[in-house]
Amino acid sequence: QVQLVASGGGLVQAGGSLRLSCAASGRTFSGYAMGWFRQDPGKEREIVAGISTSGSTTYYTDSVKGRFTISRDNTKNTVYLQMNSLKPEDTAVYYCAAKSGGSYYANNPRLYNYWGQGTQVTVSS
Repeated sequence: QVQLVASGGGLVQAGGSLRLSCAASGRTFSGYAMGWFRQDPGKEREIVAGISTSGSTTYYTDSVKGRFTISRDNTKNTVYLQMNSLKPEDTAVYYCAAKSGGSYYANNPRLYNYWGQGTQVTVSS
């Protein structure tokens, strides 16, 4: 069992920055690939970024490339999402998720085993 607690969301003006954190407890964090997802009301949950167990491989959805950076610190059992140059369309609830059974992340949220509680990010124009 892995417990994930996400934090760092908030209200920011367009062009601003936020850093999301996701702290994990329970089983060995370094054995899980991690992902950040976001969801608007009435829409499907979509992947924003993913990172492999070692942190050596990352993925970004096209709309955030060059603006967001995912990273992890396996000594602190934490994954981060640095979000720069935020846009109103980035507004959503952001979730972190842990995936077992391999080193690499997946784009399909159904392949993740554990989820954080979500943190709201609101970008005003």
